[in-house]
Amino acid sequence: MTLNQYIYHLQTIPRSDQKRLIIPDTKVKWSAPWPEYNPPEYSSPSLKGQAWADLEISEQFAPTFNQMERKDDHVVRNRVSYMGDYKVLNGYPINPVGRTGIKGRGLLGHWGPNHAADFIVTRWLRDRVNGKQILNEDSKKPILQFIGIQRRHGNEWAIPGGMVDAGEDPAHAAQREFLEEAMNSQELDPKNLEDLMETVQEMFDRGITVYQGYVDDPRNTDNAWMETTAINCHSEHGCLEHWQLQAGSDAKQVTWLEITSSLNLFASHINLIELVANHHKAHW
Repeated sequence: MTLNQYIYHLQTIPRSDQKRLIIPDTKVKWSAPWPEYNPPEYSSPSLKGQAWADLEISEQFAPTFNQMERKDDHVVRNRVSYMGDYKVLNGYPINPVGRTGIKGRGLLGHWGPNHAADFIVTRWLRDRVNGKQILNEDSKKPILQFIGIQRRHGNEWAIPGGMVDAGEDPAHAAQREFLEEAMNSQELDPKNLEDLMETVQEMFDRGITVYQGYVDDPRNTDNAWMETTAINCHSEHGCLEHWQLQAGSDAKQVTWLEITSSLNLFASHINLIELVANHHKAHW
Protein backbone atom coordinates (compact mmCIF):
# COMPACT_ATOMS: atom_id res chain seq x y z
CA MET A 1 0.00 0.00 0.00
CA THR A 2 3.02 2.29 -0.04
CA LEU A 3 3.22 2.47 -3.80
CA ASN A 4 2.57 5.46 -6.05
CA GLN A 5 0.66 3.55 -8.71
CA TYR A 6 -2.45 5.72 -8.39
CA ILE A 7 -0.41 8.92 -8.30
CA TYR A 8 1.79 8.70 -11.31
CA HIS A 9 -1.00 7.46 -13.57
CA LEU A 10 -3.22 10.41 -12.55
CA GLN A 11 -1.89 13.15 -14.80
CA THR A 12 -3.74 16.21 -13.45
CA ILE A 13 -3.51 17.60 -9.92
CA PRO A 14 -7.05 17.64 -8.41
CA ARG A 15 -8.91 20.96 -8.60
CA SER A 16 -6.37 22.39 -11.03
CA ASP A 17 -5.18 22.23 -14.63
CA GLN A 18 -1.63 21.38 -13.60
CA LYS A 19 -0.26 18.29 -15.32
CA ARG A 20 2.20 15.84 -13.81
CA LEU A 21 5.24 14.58 -15.64
CA ILE A 22 4.45 11.09 -16.91
CA ILE A 23 6.63 8.56 -15.08
CA PRO A 24 7.42 5.09 -16.45
CA ASP A 25 6.74 2.28 -14.00
CA THR A 26 10.44 1.50 -13.85
CA LYS A 27 11.31 5.06 -12.77
CA VAL A 28 9.05 5.54 -9.74
CA LYS A 29 11.64 4.53 -7.15
CA TRP A 30 14.29 7.12 -6.38
CA SER A 31 16.87 4.34 -6.66
CA ALA A 32 16.13 4.09 -10.40
CA PRO A 33 18.59 6.40 -12.23
CA TRP A 34 16.92 9.33 -14.03
CA PRO A 35 19.37 12.26 -14.09
CA GLU A 36 17.14 14.35 -16.39
CA TYR A 37 14.11 14.10 -14.07
CA ASN A 38 12.78 17.64 -13.66
CA PRO A 39 9.01 17.69 -13.04
CA PRO A 40 6.91 20.87 -13.00
CA GLU A 41 6.41 22.66 -9.69
CA TYR A 42 2.98 23.50 -8.32
CA SER A 43 1.57 24.75 -5.04
CA SER A 44 -2.09 25.71 -5.13
CA PRO A 45 -2.83 29.46 -4.95
CA SER A 46 -5.58 28.55 -2.47
CA LEU A 47 -2.88 27.89 0.16
CA LYS A 48 -1.66 31.49 0.23
CA GLY A 49 -2.69 33.40 3.32
CA GLN A 50 -4.08 30.33 5.10
CA ALA A 51 -3.04 30.28 8.76
CA TRP A 52 -2.85 26.45 8.79
CA ALA A 53 -0.61 26.26 5.69
CA ASP A 54 3.16 26.48 5.44
CA LEU A 55 4.90 29.31 3.64
CA GLU A 56 7.15 28.76 0.65
CA ILE A 57 10.57 27.48 1.71
CA SER A 58 13.10 30.29 1.88
CA GLU A 59 15.76 31.77 4.16
CA GLN A 60 12.90 33.20 6.23
CA PHE A 61 10.97 29.89 6.39
CA ALA A 62 13.05 26.77 6.96
CA PRO A 63 11.05 23.99 8.67
CA THR A 64 12.77 21.51 10.97
CA PHE A 65 11.95 18.30 9.15
CA ASN A 66 11.77 14.88 10.84
CA GLN A 67 10.91 16.63 14.12
CA MET A 68 8.00 17.93 16.14
CA GLU A 69 7.98 21.71 15.95
CA ARG A 70 7.06 23.23 19.30
CA LYS A 71 6.25 26.63 20.70
CA ASP A 72 5.81 27.20 24.44
CA ASP A 73 5.78 23.41 24.98
CA HIS A 74 2.92 22.95 22.50
CA VAL A 75 3.24 21.05 19.22
CA VAL A 76 2.60 23.48 16.37
CA ARG A 77 3.57 21.15 13.51
CA ASN A 78 4.26 17.43 13.33
CA ARG A 79 6.89 16.82 10.65
CA VAL A 80 7.67 13.26 11.78
CA SER A 81 6.80 10.54 9.28
CA TYR A 82 5.33 7.17 10.22
CA MET A 83 7.75 5.78 7.62
CA GLY A 84 10.83 6.88 9.57
CA ASP A 85 13.27 9.65 8.70
CA TYR A 86 12.95 10.98 5.16
CA LYS A 87 15.61 12.74 3.11
CA VAL A 88 15.88 16.50 2.85
CA LEU A 89 17.54 17.88 -0.28
CA ASN A 90 18.41 21.57 -0.67
CA GLY A 91 15.97 22.38 2.14
CA TYR A 92 13.07 20.38 0.63
CA PRO A 93 11.67 17.12 2.05
CA ILE A 94 11.72 14.19 -0.35
CA ASN A 95 8.76 11.80 -0.74
CA PRO A 96 9.93 8.55 0.94
CA VAL A 97 8.16 6.31 -1.55
CA GLY A 98 9.20 7.69 -4.90
CA ARG A 99 8.69 10.13 -7.75
CA THR A 100 5.22 11.58 -8.30
CA GLY A 101 5.80 13.74 -11.38
CA ILE A 102 5.23 17.04 -9.57
CA LYS A 103 7.25 19.22 -7.18
CA GLY A 104 5.94 21.66 -4.57
CA ARG A 105 3.02 21.09 -2.21
CA GLY A 106 0.18 20.73 -4.71
CA LEU A 107 -3.00 21.00 -2.64
CA LEU A 108 -1.38 19.99 0.63
CA GLY A 109 -0.83 22.53 3.38
CA HIS A 110 2.46 21.24 4.76
CA TRP A 111 5.84 20.36 3.37
CA GLY A 112 6.66 16.73 4.14
CA PRO A 113 4.08 14.48 5.83
CA ASN A 114 0.47 15.65 6.11
CA HIS A 115 -1.23 13.52 8.76
CA ALA A 116 -4.83 12.34 8.46
CA ALA A 117 -7.03 9.88 10.35
CA ASP A 118 -9.75 7.60 8.97
CA PHE A 119 -12.52 5.97 10.97
CA ILE A 120 -13.92 2.72 9.59
CA VAL A 121 -17.13 1.68 11.35
CA THR A 122 -18.23 -1.85 10.39
CA ARG A 123 -21.01 -4.34 11.04
CA TRP A 124 -22.07 -7.68 9.60
CA LEU A 125 -24.75 -7.77 6.92
CA ARG A 126 -27.57 -9.74 8.54
CA ASP A 127 -30.88 -11.26 7.52
CA ARG A 128 -33.63 -8.85 8.58
CA VAL A 129 -35.86 -11.73 9.70
CA ASN A 130 -33.61 -14.12 11.65
CA GLY A 131 -30.61 -11.86 12.29
CA LYS A 132 -28.10 -14.38 10.90
CA GLN A 133 -25.01 -13.27 9.04
CA ILE A 134 -25.42 -13.29 5.26
CA LEU A 135 -22.69 -15.18 3.41
CA ASN A 136 -21.39 -14.39 -0.06
CA GLU A 137 -22.49 -17.10 -2.48
CA ASP A 138 -19.02 -17.54 -4.00
CA SER A 139 -16.59 -17.12 -1.10
CA LYS A 140 -18.99 -18.48 1.56
CA LYS A 141 -17.64 -15.79 3.90
CA PRO A 142 -19.79 -13.32 5.85
CA ILE A 143 -20.31 -9.89 4.30
CA LEU A 144 -19.19 -6.74 6.09
CA GLN A 145 -20.68 -3.27 5.73
CA PHE A 146 -19.02 0.04 6.58
CA ILE A 147 -20.27 3.59 6.93
CA GLY A 148 -19.17 5.49 3.83
CA ILE A 149 -19.54 9.11 2.82
CA GLN A 150 -19.74 10.78 -0.57
CA ARG A 151 -17.27 13.66 -0.73
CA ARG A 152 -18.43 17.11 -1.80
CA HIS A 153 -15.22 17.56 -3.81
CA GLY A 154 -15.20 15.05 -6.65
CA ASN A 155 -18.27 13.06 -5.52
CA GLU A 156 -16.18 9.97 -4.72
CA TRP A 157 -17.26 7.62 -1.96
CA ALA A 158 -14.80 7.45 0.89
CA ILE A 159 -14.09 6.53 4.50
CA PRO A 160 -15.04 9.31 6.93
CA GLY A 161 -11.88 11.07 8.02
CA GLY A 162 -9.76 14.18 7.79
CA MET A 163 -6.64 16.00 8.90
CA VAL A 164 -5.09 15.66 12.34
CA ASP A 165 -4.61 18.98 14.11
CA ALA A 166 -1.19 19.87 15.53
CA GLY A 167 -0.63 17.91 18.73
CA GLU A 168 -3.93 16.02 18.38
CA ASP A 169 -4.18 12.30 19.04
CA PRO A 170 -5.00 10.55 15.71
CA ALA A 171 -7.72 8.47 17.38
CA HIS A 172 -9.43 11.64 18.62
CA ALA A 173 -9.12 13.20 15.15
CA ALA A 174 -10.66 10.12 13.52
CA GLN A 175 -13.61 10.18 15.91
CA ARG A 176 -14.09 13.93 15.48
CA GLU A 177 -14.10 13.69 11.70
CA PHE A 178 -16.49 10.73 11.76
CA LEU A 179 -18.96 12.63 13.93
CA GLU A 180 -18.73 15.70 11.71
CA GLU A 181 -19.08 13.89 8.37
CA ALA A 182 -21.33 10.93 9.20
CA MET A 183 -23.46 12.32 12.06
CA ASN A 184 -23.41 16.08 11.36
CA SER A 185 -22.21 16.85 14.88
CA GLN A 186 -21.25 20.44 14.02
CA GLU A 187 -24.93 21.35 13.71
CA LEU A 188 -25.91 19.94 17.12
CA ASP A 189 -26.47 22.07 20.20
CA PRO A 190 -24.28 21.25 23.24
CA LYS A 191 -26.91 19.06 24.94
CA ASN A 192 -27.63 16.97 21.85
CA LEU A 193 -23.91 16.65 21.17
CA GLU A 194 -23.37 15.40 24.72
CA ASP A 195 -26.16 12.84 24.25
CA LEU A 196 -24.60 11.72 20.96
CA MET A 197 -21.21 11.25 22.58
CA GLU A 198 -22.71 9.10 25.31
CA THR A 199 -24.26 6.95 22.59
CA VAL A 200 -21.11 6.40 20.57
CA GLN A 201 -18.24 6.65 23.08
CA GLU A 202 -18.35 3.03 24.27
CA MET A 203 -18.21 1.90 20.65
CA PHE A 204 -15.39 4.32 19.88
CA ASP A 205 -13.34 3.03 22.79
CA ARG A 206 -13.24 -0.43 21.20
CA GLY A 207 -11.57 0.84 18.03
CA ILE A 208 -8.32 -0.76 16.83
CA THR A 209 -5.65 0.68 14.55
CA VAL A 210 -5.48 -1.32 11.32
CA TYR A 211 -2.92 0.83 9.49
CA GLN A 212 -0.59 3.74 10.12
CA GLY A 213 1.68 5.02 7.39
CA TYR A 214 2.02 6.52 3.93
CA VAL A 215 -1.03 6.37 1.68
CA ASP A 216 -1.47 6.70 -2.05
CA ASP A 217 -3.32 9.96 -2.60
CA PRO A 218 -3.92 12.13 -5.69
CA ARG A 219 -2.58 15.16 -3.79
CA ASN A 220 0.87 13.67 -3.12
CA THR A 221 3.91 15.38 -4.59
CA ASP A 222 7.67 14.89 -4.46
CA ASN A 223 7.82 17.24 -1.46
CA ALA A 224 4.48 16.75 0.34
CA TRP A 225 2.51 13.58 0.95
CA MET A 226 -0.37 12.07 2.91
CA GLU A 227 -0.02 9.65 5.81
CA THR A 228 -2.91 8.26 7.82
CA THR A 229 -3.97 6.36 10.90
CA ALA A 230 -6.89 4.06 10.03
CA ILE A 231 -9.04 2.89 12.93
CA ASN A 232 -11.68 0.17 12.73
CA CYS A 233 -14.63 0.21 15.12
CA HIS A 234 -16.68 -2.98 14.71
CA SER A 235 -20.14 -3.85 15.99
CA GLU A 236 -20.60 -7.57 16.42
CA HIS A 237 -24.22 -7.69 17.53
CA GLY A 238 -26.10 -4.82 15.91
CA CYS A 239 -25.70 -2.09 18.53
CA LEU A 240 -25.35 0.47 15.72
CA GLU A 241 -28.90 0.07 14.45
CA HIS A 242 -30.09 3.13 16.38
CA TRP A 243 -27.30 5.41 15.15
CA GLN A 244 -28.80 8.26 13.11
CA LEU A 245 -26.55 8.91 10.13
CA GLN A 246 -26.63 12.40 8.66
CA ALA A 247 -24.08 13.83 6.25
CA GLY A 248 -22.26 16.95 7.40
CA SER A 249 -19.07 18.97 6.91
CA ASP A 250 -17.26 17.72 3.76
CA ALA A 251 -19.80 14.96 3.08
CA LYS A 252 -22.88 15.23 0.87
CA GLN A 253 -24.24 11.72 1.53
CA VAL A 254 -23.67 8.98 4.11
CA THR A 255 -24.82 5.35 4.08
CA TRP A 256 -23.87 1.75 4.87
CA LEU A 257 -21.89 0.18 1.99
CA GLU A 258 -21.27 -3.53 1.45
CA ILE A 259 -17.57 -4.36 1.45
CA THR A 260 -16.37 -5.96 -1.76
CA SER A 261 -13.24 -5.70 -3.92
CA SER A 262 -15.29 -4.00 -6.64
CA LEU A 263 -15.93 -0.87 -4.55
CA ASN A 264 -14.83 2.36 -6.24
CA LEU A 265 -13.46 4.58 -3.47
CA PHE A 266 -11.39 7.76 -3.14
CA ALA A 267 -7.60 7.45 -3.46
CA SER A 268 -6.31 4.31 -1.70
CA HIS A 269 -9.27 3.88 0.66
CA ILE A 270 -10.03 0.53 -0.97
CA ASN A 271 -6.70 -0.76 0.43
CA LEU A 272 -7.70 0.23 3.96
CA ILE A 273 -11.07 -1.47 3.53
CA GLU A 274 -9.33 -4.62 2.32
CA LEU A 275 -7.22 -4.65 5.49
CA VAL A 276 -10.39 -4.48 7.59
CA ALA A 277 -12.09 -7.25 5.59
CA ASN A 278 -9.05 -9.49 6.03
CA HIS A 279 -8.87 -8.71 9.75
CA HIS A 280 -12.45 -9.92 10.23
CA LYS A 281 -12.07 -12.83 7.79
CA ALA A 282 -14.94 -11.36 5.77
CA HIS A 283 -15.82 -11.65 2.10
CA TRP A 284 -13.55 -9.74 -0.24
